[in-house]
Amino acid sequence: MTLDNSCYGNAAEDQQGQNYDRSFLEENHSYRDMLSTLDTCAKKMGVCWDDYLPLRYPERELTVSIPVEMDDGHIKVFVGYRVQHSSVRGPCKGGIRYAPDVNLDEVRTLAALMTWKCALVNIPYGGAKGAVQCDPGKLSSRELMKITRRYTAMILPLIGPEKDIPAPDVNTNSQIMAWIMDTYSAFQGFTVPEAVTGKPIEIGGSLGREEATGRGVLFTINQIARTKGIDLKKASFAIQGFGKVGRTIAQLLYQEGYRIVAVNDISGGIYKEEGLDIADLSNHVRENPSHLIEGYKAEGISSITNQELLTSEVDILIPAARENQITEDIAKDVKAKIIVEAANGPTTPEGDQILNEKGVVVVPDILSNAGGVVVSYLEWVQNLQALMWEERKVNAFLRKIMEKSFQDVWELQEQKKTTLREAAYMLALERTIKARKIRGTFP
Repeated sequence: MTLDNSCYGNAAEDQQGQNYDRSFLEENHSYRDMLSTLDTCAKKMGVCWDDYLPLRYPERELTVSIPVEMDDGHIKVFVGYRVQHSSVRGPCKGGIRYAPDVNLDEVRTLAALMTWKCALVNIPYGGAKGAVQCDPGKLSSRELMKITRRYTAMILPLIGPEKDIPAPDVNTNSQIMAWIMDTYSAFQGFTVPEAVTGKPIEIGGSLGREEATGRGVLFTINQIARTKGIDLKKASFAIQGFGKVGRTIAQLLYQEGYRIVAVNDISGGIYKEEGLDIADLSNHVRENPSHLIEGYKAEGISSITNQELLTSEVDILIPAARENQITEDIAKDVKAKIIVEAANGPTTPEGDQILNEKGVVVVPDILSNAGGVVVSYLEWVQNLQALMWEERKVNAFLRKIMEKSFQDVWELQEQKKTTLREAAYMLALERTIKARKIRGTFP
């Protein structure tokens, strides 16, 4: 990008702007961490501050109260959020997560990451994210349905197939997307399958969507291995997280004949130098009432802590759990040669800097875990056209987009002599800023 470097920072001299910026960032630590990387990349690109400044803030935020009559008859009020970071490149897109500790700062950060992710893989979406403060494990199916439907009604002014399309995220699934789609459709008076993605196949979901994020990670692993000359048949893997994404990644790697020596979830971790039997472990998790690794027994396995997994002697580490897992302290002891981020924001800025200094190659989340939003886009396209594609076609599209995106990022980091993370953000910023300049500033 060749934007005017001379005007970078002019707006920063405005005292009112500085005060607002300082106050905003002091209250939002995750968002501040995301911006630290973004600001660095913007400066290296030499973009004009006036072109970049609007992208540092979300376009729209909504906090809602969700009153629900619980199974015992009393009323409980839950808090929900929907944040739209940018609609410059198209309708906003982003998942909805259910978690007791989720907050607006986290949702705001994830919405921004969706903006950069969609721009990076070059699909016509902006970024959004949603959440409800609740613990699904402590709710009945009926209570969960009531929360979902009321939440959908409360954020109805923001969402829609031309405005903002929700999708599954942490602790949400295709059933919850079905309830959202049905609630939205009830208000419209007709069925609108394109209002949400990640739905069950029976009501317009896409084949291949369930495995899309994990499959995208697999394509990324193949690309980085090919580029670095690594024989994956001889490599070892550790996967942090054995939920929806982590388990899919493990199963796909296992099917390729790759050796996964360590996995974990919130119930604990297991290790086996010769390689874990992922098929057997997956069966255990599927049949376990808690759907966790706990209680799994097999010959030759040993228990490991989360820290031991993250710092284990492996070739490729895949964090597929939650944010801020590879901290400064963890990064100092990381022994993996390559980290492929399957979770959103698993590495803190301080940890990232240490990994870079150690020569660890980090494939950033906005590149490696973009498979989910890519196939969400393909689902949306199918719904708009009233079509159903074969899974082979969906996977072929996904592979093409993921491999092209990786090559674009790799070439840019070689050209600019940066990290893969910086190159990914640069490319995403370039596309978003160009779109904004073409559209102009209203009014």
